[in-house]
Amino acid sequence: MSREMYNISSEPIMEKSNSRTEVVLLACGSFNPITNMHLRMFELARDYLHETGKYTVIKGIISPVGDGYKKKGLIEAHHRLAMVEKAIESCDWLTVNPWESKQEEWVETAKVFRYLYENLENLSNNEKTSSAQRRRGKKRKIEEKDDNSLEAKGAYGAGLAVSFTDSPELMCLCGADVLESFDIPNLWKKEDIEEIVGKFGVVCISRHGSNLEKCIYESDILWKFRKNIHLVTEWMNNEISATKVRRALRRGQSVKYVIPDSAIEYIQKHHLYDPRSEDKNSEVILAPLQRYMKESNSSSVQC
Repeated sequence: MSREMYNISSEPIMEKSNSRTEVVLLACGSFNPITNMHLRMFELARDYLHETGKYTVIKGIISPVGDGYKKKGLIEAHHRLAMVEKAIESCDWLTVNPWESKQEEWVETAKVFRYLYENLENLSNNEKTSSAQRRRGKKRKIEEKDDNSLEAKGAYGAGLAVSFTDSPELMCLCGADVLESFDIPNLWKKEDIEEIVGKFGVVCISRHGSNLEKCIYESDILWKFRKNIHLVTEWMNNEISATKVRRALRRGQSVKYVIPDSAIEYIQKHHLYDPRSEDKNSEVILAPLQRYMKESNSSSVQC
């Protein structure tokens, strides 16, 4: 794959003065339903990584968990997938990947990362083609303006050269609850945590009342790979949660401006989220707990 050099405003330049790593953000979860906060997490993470001067985010991927996860109140995957697709229709850098959601059995998050990582080369090639097309269009517009204008120089300063590495990195995007859940017994395998944090890295968005520094300090695994964990503070506190959204929907209360309008329309059309849907899987043990408890018991017997 050839390397391309261009400034932040996408105008081709001649000199190389800075180097950035392309990053694809991957968020796995229930998205039951997707909320505006889920989408905002991508914006916060992209801003943070760009401001480090080390990374350029080229794509964000949402991967809804499959029905086999067996979480309480988890509606069918095809509904959650459809709501995500509608929610990101107007965003040119977010996409949804259906692979995980279409698996009959629950798939460990680490395996989802492996699967998507293998496909990053194609993603990068496609994105570079799109970027080149956008640059050509933008260059024509810039040439029509005064060379001394701010737009001609680029929003981040004149003449800032950026060269990208040949292959993008895949990073886990999550909220504080995911980082905190690494410490819950039988919810994660230690080797999976090491792979996700150690190999891919994590961008974690804080929430009010969370103490992520303490969480990292108290975990030997997270402490070992602490340099791979990017903590992003959300200063505009927003306590939107899918659980609260479902509760409001069950009670016939408005969730406008909390989740995308397209998701609201879909929910109303298909009559989703009522007391019966919330009781789904209420008597079933969460898939990872079932699997890892069984493996743990099997190990104990062998010993």
